[in-house]
This record gives sequence, C-alpha cells and structure tokens, in this order.
Amino acid sequence: MNRLHLHLLSDSTGETLENIAKAALAQFDGVEIIKHFWPMVRSEKHLNRILAEVADNPGLVIFTIVNRDIRAKLERECRHLGLPSVPALDTVTDALSNMLGQEAKARPGRQHILDAAYFARVEAIQFTIAHDDGVGWENWEAADIVLAGVSRTSKTPTSIYLANRGFKTANIPIVPESPPPEVLFRLKNPLIVGLITGASRLVQVRRNRLLSLNQAPETDYVNEEKVKEETQYARRMFADNGWPMIDVTRRSIEESAAAIINLYNERHVAAGDSVVSGSQADSDE
Repeated sequence: MNRLHLHLLSDSTGETLENIAKAALAQFDGVEIIKHFWPMVRSEKHLNRILAEVADNPGLVIFTIVNRDIRAKLERECRHLGLPSVPALDTVTDALSNMLGQEAKARPGRQHILDAAYFARVEAIQFTIAHDDGVGWENWEAADIVLAGVSRTSKTPTSIYLANRGFKTANIPIVPESPPPEVLFRLKNPLIVGLITGASRLVQVRRNRLLSLNQAPETDYVNEEKVKEETQYARRMFADNGWPMIDVTRRSIEESAAAIINLYNERHVAAGDSVVSGSQADSDE
C-alpha cells in the first residue's frame, strides 16, 4: 500500500481545502493517507512551526493562503525541501479575475463574513432541528422543503444537510397506522418531497439499526411483507398528491440533497422566480 503525508494549510477554517482533498483522494485506491491539517495560518511564526513538521514528514503540500509574503515563503521552503506545493484555488481565482476584469481581494476567510445570508443559514438550521420527525407541524408552512418517507429513509440527515445549504427543512415519518396531520396535504409554500427506497434494502438497514441498539431483530419493523406494504402505502400517498419522489436506495445524502435542490429550483423557475440556493449562504473556504 502506498503511503503519503498530506499537508493542508489554510489561512481560514480550511473547510474547502479538506473538501477538495477528499474529492481528489476518492479517485485513488490502496493509498494510506496521513493527513496534517493546519488552519488559520496567518503569520510567518506560525508557518515556521508548520514547516518544521513538513520537513519531518515530507509529502504533498496543498494550500489556500492569500497573503503574498506567507505563501511566497511556503512555496520557497517547499522547493528547498524538494516537495510539491499546490495552490488549490489559484486556477479558478485567475479565471474569474480574467473574466471579470478585477483583481481578487486578498482577504482570508472572506466568505465567512457574518452577512445576512450567514444568519439566514443559522435560522434554517435552527428551524430544521426544531421540526425533525414530524415535530412542529403547525409551522410547516414556513418551511422551504418538507421531506416525507417511511422510517430509515435518511430524512433527518438529508434535512440537516439541506439546512446547512440554507433551506428550512421539516420532515415527517410516513406510518400507515398513524397518518400524517391533515396540514401536510394543504401546504402551499414548501416543496414536499417523498423519499423512497427498495423494501429489501430497507429491511437490511432497519435490521442493522435494531442490532446496533441490541433490540430483537425479528419484528414487523423488519418483516419484508410488512415493509413492502409500508413502502407501497407511502408511494401511493406521494403519487396521489403529486409530490416528487427521490429514490435514496443508492444515493448518498449529498446526492439526495442535490436532487432535491434541483427540484426546488425547477419549481421556482416554473413559477417565474429566480433560481436560489437556499439562503445563498453556502460557505466554501
């Protein structure tokens, strides 16, 4: 197995840098990555301490640093050590600069400014947490998105992911023995999306869940015939009400959320509104 020390240096929180590294590393198999994460690098004194660690653990250096003096010293020392250094955002920044005819603002963490969009995203997260699992149905009209689905269709994690993108999201479990409140069928503002999955896959997920909780793995909750009836009941409800459905069987949370956001934007385009991305508070480094 190949072994690589990966040094990630950022003058801000480093969120984007970590995401870039994660996306790139996903393209390679059989590699042992030893990650060294260095956020908030804003002084040469701090950089000197990091460079000592880099010298002791040579590998690939990826950075997002806008201060010219600090990044020049980093690149110079990496050349001295014979190590590659990659400015992760330079290509995109240069392209934008050329197209817009502007110099980029050399301000670390500029996207984390506490503007209105930031506070809107915080509000979306608070709303979503307060409206999980059918709670607070009286306020669903204030939601951007309402997710519906049987148990273990990733409603909560998908809701939280959407909230972090700025969408106020509520979710409701669909249980044949306990129909949802009537208000769900009268909502006008939110986009209602049904999350569906295959019965056999759902049984497997539920059984693993019961085992992790040390509960009996053989109940109606994991009975395949009962689960088929449950999923069919949910599908009929979604179809009868004209709600779009997302099959989460082979989708990650991120993929499901992306599909939901596309539906949300399509709905607004059809209504003649501008396309939005939640509160427009998406934060990248």
